[in-house]
Amino acid sequence: MALLSKPPAVLALEDGTVYYGYAFGAHGKSVGEIVFNTSMTGYQEILTDPSYHGQIVTMTYPHIGNYGVSVYDMESNKPFARGFIVREFSRMASNHRANQDLPAFMEQHGIVGIEGIDTRALTRRLRTGGVVKGVIYHGETDDELEAGLVQEAREHTDIDGRDMTPEVTTPLPYARPTFKDNPRVAVIDFGTKHSIVYKLEQAGAEVIVVPAQTTPAQIMALDPYGLVISNGPGDPDGPKYAHDTVWQLLGLLPTFGICLGHQLLGLAVGGRTYKLKHGHHGANTPVKNLVTGAVEITSQNHNYAVDIDSIPNKQFVATHVNLNDGTLEGMAHARYPVFSIQYHPEASPGPHDASYLFRRFIDEVNAFEGASALPAAASVAVR
Repeated sequence: MALLSKPPAVLALEDGTVYYGYAFGAHGKSVGEIVFNTSMTGYQEILTDPSYHGQIVTMTYPHIGNYGVSVYDMESNKPFARGFIVREFSRMASNHRANQDLPAFMEQHGIVGIEGIDTRALTRRLRTGGVVKGVIYHGETDDELEAGLVQEAREHTDIDGRDMTPEVTTPLPYARPTFKDNPRVAVIDFGTKHSIVYKLEQAGAEVIVVPAQTTPAQIMALDPYGLVISNGPGDPDGPKYAHDTVWQLLGLLPTFGICLGHQLLGLAVGGRTYKLKHGHHGANTPVKNLVTGAVEITSQNHNYAVDIDSIPNKQFVATHVNLNDGTLEGMAHARYPVFSIQYHPEASPGPHDASYLFRRFIDEVNAFEGASALPAAASVAVR
C-alpha cells in the first residue's frame, strides 16, 4: 500500500507512448531528448555532466540513489540533465561520504524525476526506434492532458543544429596554479568536466580554462604549451565559431580533443559528423586501440560521431574504433601532434583503461617539435 501513496507522474513520448510511474525530485514538468545510460553507478557524475544539458537521462540499472550525493563527486558546479528516469530510487543514503540524499539534491536543483516505470521497455524503445523527445509530468492526468504532453514533446526544439555551449561554458577564464614548474595547458571550455582538469593536473600540467568563444589570439597570448578541446553538449555543427578557432590553432600546439572536442576537430578540417541512432551513454563500451591492438573498456556520452572518410586529404587517421558498432572512437593527425578521442578517458563514472591518454598528451607537450601525432606503440602501451 505504501507504493500506492506515492505521487503520480507520467512520461509522454513524442510517438504517443505514455508510461505511468511515480514522482520524485523537484515537483513540476520537464521536456527534453531522452537517452539511456548503462552505468551501474555514478548517477551524480552523470547528472552534473554538462554534456547532458538538454537531455532526460534514463538509468538502465534498476536501483539508484542508495549511496546518496557527495560534494566531491560533482562534475560541474550544478546539474545539467533536465530530468531523471529510474526503475526505483532509494530514499535513504548509506555512505559516509554522502552530504545529501538523491531526492533532496534533485529538489534543490530543480531536477524532475519519475520512478516505477519499466525502464527495460523504454530502453528497448530507444534502441530500436532511436532517440525520442519526451515530457515528464508530475500529477494526475487524463486523456486530454496526456495528448497535450505528447504534442509538447513533438514541438520541443531539438538539440540538432543548436549551439548549446554558451549555456554551459565558464563566463571568465580561470587558472588552477600548481606552484610547480609544469607546462601550461589551455582548456577551451565547451562544457568541460571537473575530472578532465584533475586528470590533466595529475599528468603534470598547469591548467587554465577559457570560455568557448575565446579567440585564437587570446589563447596564444596566454603562452600555453598545449591545448585541450573539451567535451560539451549538443550538435557539434552548432558552434561555427569553434570550427574556425580549432582550424586556426591546428598545428600551433599539441592538441587533445575529447568527445565534442573530437567532433570539432573533424569539422574544423572539413569533415562531417552524423547523429547516432540512440547514442553511446554508459561505462562499459569496448573500444579497440588500432595502434596496440588492446581493447579498452570505456566511459561514453555522445550522440554524434565523426565520419573519418569525409575528412579531406586523409589529414587524420583512425586510432580507435568502437567494437559494438564500428564507429570512430579516436583519430590522430598525420602531420601535427594533434589527436582526439570520442569517449571519456577521465571516466567519472567508469573504468580507467584510457587514463594513459592524459600522460601521452603531456608527453607530446613536453617533446613538441612539430613531429607526427601518430603515437609510438611503446608510449601508448604504457598504462
